[in-house]
Amino acid sequence: MSCVARACHGGTLHFVNTVNHPGQSTALAPALSAAETTCICLLDDNLSLLKALDRLLKSDGFNVEKYSEPAAFLSAVGKSPCRVAILDVWMPDMNGLEVQSVLRNDSPETRIIFISGQNDPSVRQTALEAGAFGFLSKPFDDEVFLQLVRKAVAS
Repeated sequence: MSCVARACHGGTLHFVNTVNHPGQSTALAPALSAAETTCICLLDDNLSLLKALDRLLKSDGFNVEKYSEPAAFLSAVGKSPCRVAILDVWMPDMNGLEVQSVLRNDSPETRIIFISGQNDPSVRQTALEAGAFGFLSKPFDDEVFLQLVRKAVAS
């Protein structure tokens, strides 16, 4: 028997068990798509935007973890890194660029996509030069957002 686990930060583990009988293939149950096995972390102090992005990403098959406070987000990622983090730039207590700096040290494999309500070219440039995968200004088109997330997951 073999077992494959899927989990998101603090989420439930989902197991797929397979039993191998003599003469049978050892292939697992149908492969899970990248979206189904990838946890996307959202960090934004705007709760209504968190809810909307959560629904959008889940409708595209992603597992999602939402955070409204940078400290809680960084604590969770410190315990279990995420593949893609979507960060707001302007938040109380700690801005997205500061969060990015911590992530670069603690979870360098995490792809970071910034979203911002202020289209500040210097902030965009700083984020991208520091390794951000993408940067979108609010409001943005849902499909453009999802395409960027899919590219980040695939990279």
